[in-house]
Amino acid sequence: MSQHGVGPRAVTRSVAFLTAGVLAVPALAGCGSEDPAGKPLAAPDIQPAARDKITDGGTLRWAVDSVPDTLNTFQSDADATTTRVAQAVLPSMFRMDASGRPERHPAYLESAKVVETEPKQVVLYKLDQQAVWSDGREIGAADFAAQWRALSGKDTAYWTARNAGYDRIQKIERGDSALEVRVTFSRPYADWRSLFSPLYPKDVMGTPDSFNDGARKKLKVTAGPFLVEKVDTEDERITLARNPRWWGEPAKLSTIELRTVPRDKRAAELAAGTLDLAEIDPAAARRITLAARPHSSSSPLMGPGADRTAADALRSWAVANGTDDDAADEETVARKKLRKAAVKYARQQKALRGYEVRKSLEPAFTQLALNGAEGPLADERVRRAVARALDREELAEVVLKPLGLPAVPVGSHLALSGQAAYADNSGALGDQDTEEAQALLADAGWVRGGPVKEQKKERGDKEEKAAGGEGEPADGSSGAQEDHKAQRQDPAGHLAQDGKQYKHPHPGGAPGAYAPRGTAAPANQEAAPFAKNGKPLTLRFVLPSGPGSRTLRTVADRITRMLQRVGIGTEISKVSDESYFKDHIASGQYDLALYSWPATAYPATDARPVYAKPVPAADGSLSVEQNYTRVGTDQVDQLFDEAVATLDEGKARSLIRKADSRIWAAAGSIPLFQRPQLLAARKNLANAGAFGLATPVYEDMGFLKKTAKPASGPSVKGSTAR
Repeated sequence: MSQHGVGPRAVTRSVAFLTAGVLAVPALAGCGSEDPAGKPLAAPDIQPAARDKITDGGTLRWAVDSVPDTLNTFQSDADATTTRVAQAVLPSMFRMDASGRPERHPAYLESAKVVETEPKQVVLYKLDQQAVWSDGREIGAADFAAQWRALSGKDTAYWTARNAGYDRIQKIERGDSALEVRVTFSRPYADWRSLFSPLYPKDVMGTPDSFNDGARKKLKVTAGPFLVEKVDTEDERITLARNPRWWGEPAKLSTIELRTVPRDKRAAELAAGTLDLAEIDPAAARRITLAARPHSSSSPLMGPGADRTAADALRSWAVANGTDDDAADEETVARKKLRKAAVKYARQQKALRGYEVRKSLEPAFTQLALNGAEGPLADERVRRAVARALDREELAEVVLKPLGLPAVPVGSHLALSGQAAYADNSGALGDQDTEEAQALLADAGWVRGGPVKEQKKERGDKEEKAAGGEGEPADGSSGAQEDHKAQRQDPAGHLAQDGKQYKHPHPGGAPGAYAPRGTAAPANQEAAPFAKNGKPLTLRFVLPSGPGSRTLRTVADRITRMLQRVGIGTEISKVSDESYFKDHIASGQYDLALYSWPATAYPATDARPVYAKPVPAADGSLSVEQNYTRVGTDQVDQLFDEAVATLDEGKARSLIRKADSRIWAAAGSIPLFQRPQLLAARKNLANAGAFGLATPVYEDMGFLKKTAKPASGPSVKGSTAR
């Protein structure tokens, strides 16, 4: 990913208890006739073309971030390239359509459905009769069973990253024929479609040794339109070749080369003609867009010297022709370098005319995380005040509008627009409202313009240590973050006023999302920050400092200004990209942070560890799974547990939406916007580009014949937006 993000399918799950009646939430959308899931905000942009319009043969050179350490997607060090290889070379029983919903993969499955629910849930898979591994062996129950045993969690000799779903299987057996696989579950499992995608051969899954080491740098046996021909760690590329035993539509490309190219080098590689497809940043996208315009190579808006004014040029000429020989020589050399760079840039721009930018929205969203473990944000009223200070529409616009993408805030933590479980539940918290934010702070005991004691010197030492020696507070930042454990509130508790139970004044809203009626910030102190017990309300905002994180820092700047308008201060701490997640987010060394989560079609399984209530571990530490905000409730945990065990799909969606409403109300994280997906593609490349929520169809990718024209519209084969 171009921005910091983490994957939800990496840990095991846990369980807790629901207390009924604690939290009132708005009436859920979906009770009427209109589907609240809606449609995807942006369709895939892949230049679709019919297969007969595409040349047979050719090599697609596709930029990736790295050659992965493993080709086993079920290991903890698997990455995005691991997934890309698996999609091209391994069976998947289900793949994602253009709406991000699972659909049966017709090359592998004739059908897959629940055939029994009592006394146990049984799923019957009917495999395509031509489905074989690349060594000629039929795909069958033995492969399913080997994968189940490896991922069930019962044998710790397997170094698995996750076992969700597989731990619910009781047995796997052959059906009435070799093409049928019967999977019996010990407990009901709603997300059964998430299993066996991908499916590895029993050669990989059969023993701990083969699982742990056999598929790290090679995959001898595969069953997709491509196979792994070579993994070259020295040249940093993976070569995929046509699978001669593939029974589906034959791959149009002869080979796919996944080449490691750093993101800041991709524009130059594209200009050199060494890539056909590459994910790029907004700056590179602007270059390609400008290159397509007439005379764009001489555009004064970009390139070396673009920011020089006429006065700068005149001054440079004067120095180069002046009487100070040393200064003249130095300026002459600088002018030559600038001209050389400008010529190189113009040449690159001309070469970039062979590419176009294909754009959609990633199956991922960026969020503001609020660390509720300690400090001011341990009080849920302060977290809600932060949330009510944010104009999420403005934040979405600053990132997406310049790119020509729909600038719509994400309304769910658990799905994206178009996915089955999506509904905009942000009303459980409320929109931007400065007065409400200030009233919530006042109710939490913070005083606008209150007295502030001079902070001790140890403050700075504590921050530097917390940043792992890499923190770089922004100039002019100030404030303090002290432990406020005494201020912690029960996440499920009611707020009280005058000793009475607080009754919600806004029908349809969540208790605590609004301050008690009559609470107001002190008058005539609009310019002053909030303070309490002599300490200002200042939150440590940790950000990555690398060049690939400019967008996050732009968003953080807007958020900082929004919080200032309410009276909340921030102290910016920039840390290295390498330490950002491990040393700060995962370890809880932050108050505010920006990072991304990928979307999932299976939120009951995949999202539970992200929002599970932290529990004390045996060693006294706090076990947070992937809930890096440390904010969770028993109610949310129970709703997830009910949803994952409900085979009624409508009821399961309703439970997921209820869980999302409660996650919004707890204000541990605030979804902001779906991440932009920008790819540079050679103009004659078809059926590839910005895939949006859909799984790529690798066998259909290829280069258009010289006389062919692409089909109209951005749809994906076998996928329709709902």
